[in-house]
Amino acid sequence: MSPAPAVAAPLAGSHRITQVAVALLAGVLVALGWRLWPEWRHNPDLSHGLFMPVVFLWLVHESRTTGTRRFLPAGAARATALGVLLVAGLLALGAVGLYAAALDWSHPLVVFTLAVAAALFLGAGLVTLAADEVRLVPLNWPALVAIGLWLLSTPFPPGAYTRLTLALQLAVSENSVAVLHALGVVAVRHGNIIELANATVGVEEACSGVRSLLSCVFAGFLFSATLVRRPARRALILALAAPLALVMNFLRSLGLTLLANSGVDIAGAWHDATGFAVLGVTAVLLGGLALLLERGEKKSLESPAEIPPAAPASAMPPPASTSTTPPFSPPPAAPRLQPSAFSLQPFLLAATLTVAAGLAVFFALNTRSSVRRDAPVPDLAALLPAAADGWEVAAQSNLFEFRSLLRTEHLAQRVYTKTDAAEPTFIIVYLAYWRAGQVPVSLVASHTPDGCWPGSGWNAQPVPDPRLRAVVAARPLAPGEYRYFKLGDLPQHVWFWHLYDGRPIPYRDPYSPAELLRIAWRYGFRHDGDQLFVRVSSNRPWPEIAGAPVLEKFFANTRPLGL
Repeated sequence: MSPAPAVAAPLAGSHRITQVAVALLAGVLVALGWRLWPEWRHNPDLSHGLFMPVVFLWLVHESRTTGTRRFLPAGAARATALGVLLVAGLLALGAVGLYAAALDWSHPLVVFTLAVAAALFLGAGLVTLAADEVRLVPLNWPALVAIGLWLLSTPFPPGAYTRLTLALQLAVSENSVAVLHALGVVAVRHGNIIELANATVGVEEACSGVRSLLSCVFAGFLFSATLVRRPARRALILALAAPLALVMNFLRSLGLTLLANSGVDIAGAWHDATGFAVLGVTAVLLGGLALLLERGEKKSLESPAEIPPAAPASAMPPPASTSTTPPFSPPPAAPRLQPSAFSLQPFLLAATLTVAAGLAVFFALNTRSSVRRDAPVPDLAALLPAAADGWEVAAQSNLFEFRSLLRTEHLAQRVYTKTDAAEPTFIIVYLAYWRAGQVPVSLVASHTPDGCWPGSGWNAQPVPDPRLRAVVAARPLAPGEYRYFKLGDLPQHVWFWHLYDGRPIPYRDPYSPAELLRIAWRYGFRHDGDQLFVRVSSNRPWPEIAGAPVLEKFFANTRPLGL
C-alpha cells in the first residue's frame, strides 16, 4: 500500500508568496470577526459565534492531522475553481458596499453578504493551500466545515429570518394547543398567542426555536467534523441536528405553557433557565450520539480477525537462502515535502486579496458621518395633529412600557376616531425616533409590523402590492410599505416607513442592485444617521382615508424629516 500524501512542513517552510497569501487570509478572518463580535455579544441567537475563532483553528488542525489527506493536482478544474471563487468573492464584496450605502453597515443583509464574501475567499484559499505543490491544508470535511460555520455565525437577512421565525412561532403555538387539548387543558390560539384559563402565553421570537436551531446545527457540523469519520455517520449527525433542536424547543414551550396554566410566573428565571437547558441538553445528546457512533466504529476496527491454523512444520518450504536479511521490511516512510517553489496559484490568491483589501479601504474611506448627525430631536407629539374637525383624538399613554425593548424614549402615538358612519373609522399614527448612532438599523427593522404583529395574534393577509406609492394633498409621499392583517374578523391596514438619515429603507426582496447603486451615487456612503419609524394603521383602505385632514396635516409636518 502506498503511503498517504504528506502534509507540508509548517508555514515557515513554504514559499514567501504562500506566506503572504496566508497572512492576507488571516486578515480576512480578523476583519470578519471584528465585524461579527458585536453580533455575537448582543444577539442571543448568535452567542455560539463567540467560540468561532477557536473552532476554526481547531478544525484546521484536525484537517491537517486526522482528516483525509486529499490534495488537488494541477489542471483546468483546479484553476477554474480558484477563478470562480475569487471573482465571486470580489462581486460579493462589491455588493457589501452597495448594500451598506443603501441600508447601513449594521444591517443584517450587509453583515451576511460580508460573511459570504469572506467564505468565498476562504474557499479560494483552501483550493490554493490544498494544491499538490503546496500541501498546507488538505481538502477534506473538517476544512470545509471550518469555512461553512462562519455563515452559521452571522445574522440572516431580515426577510429570511422573519419568515423562519414566524413559521416556527406558528408551528410551536399550533402544536402546543393541540397537545394541551389532548391533555384536557382549555386553550384558545390567536396567531402566536395562547389563551389559557389563568394566563395568556405568547410564543415570541426567542421561543420560536431559532436560537436552539442555529446552535444545534452549528454543533452538528462541528461534531461531524471532529468526532466521527465515516460519511454515513456524519450525514446521520447532520440529519438529526435540526429535528432534535425543534423537538426540544417544543417541549420547552409546552412545559412553560403548562406552568403558566398552573399559575406559575414563567417570565424571568423560568424562561431563561429552560432556554439554556434546552441548548445544553441538545448539544449533549448530539455529542453523545457522535461519540457512541465513533466508539462502535473503533470496536469494529479493533476486533481481532479470525486467525487460520498454522501449517505443520513439514509442510513449510525450506528457506530460500541463508541470508540474515529479514524477509519482511517496514513500509518506507512518507517523504518529507520540501518547501515549494514559486506557484502561480498562491500569487493569484494574494493579488486578489490585495485588490479586495483596497476595495474595502475605499468603502471605509468613503464612509462619512451623516449630514444630519447633529440634527435636533424632533418633537414627535407636535408632529401629530392635536385636534381635527369631526374626529375624536386620544393620545396613547402606555408607550413608555416599550422603552427598554425599543431602546428609545422618543415615542408618540395618537388614535383618531370618526363615528359619523354605520361603522366607525379609526386612524392610528405612531412615531419612534432614534438619534444618530443610538441603535443599529437591524434593531429598528426587527420591530416592524412584519416581525411584531403576528406575535400579538394578528394574521398577515396577502396583498397585491406591498409597496405604497401614495399622494396626499397633491404631494407624492416617500415610498412606503403596505401590509394587511386580521385578528378574527377585525381588519387592519398598515402602512409604515423606516427612514434612515432622511431616506426610506425598502423592505421587500429582491433588492435591486441598480437601485442600490443609484442610492449610493446620490447619498454616498454614510453612517450614524438618525432613524425615524412612522406607522399609520386603519380599518379602512388607503383610498378611503387619504383625504382625511388628519393625514394631510401630519404628512405636511413630517415632510422636512423625509416623508
